[in-house]
Amino acid sequence: MGEFDNKEREEVFSKKVRAGKRTYFFDVKATRSGDYYLTLTESKKRLEDGVFVKHKIFLYKEDFEKFAEGLNETVDYIKSHQDVVEKRYEYSENHEGAGTRVQNDDFSF
Repeated sequence: MGEFDNKEREEVFSKKVRAGKRTYFFDVKATRSGDYYLTLTESKKRLEDGVFVKHKIFLYKEDFEKFAEGLNETVDYIKSHQDVVEKRYEYSENHEGAGTRVQNDDFSF
């Protein structure tokens, strides 16, 4: 039993979001006692060697409300102080279509 036991946890739900050069994974997993938690993973391919670099955040249900409040407040601040150009990208291994804007995006939280 170590701090990385969660890697063996079965995913209950998963959502993959491709956004330009990054991919985000929202994975719901369960603790041994059956409580759900969320892992947020950012994955980005390093250009120099093609290795995928990943960063993870573990978010437990008792923190959901405070996390969402902080995220929404921060996004609202940015949107009210700068023009934000929201884009969705179509993914392609050979980079064809990268940067192609998909119309009618809804980025509300």
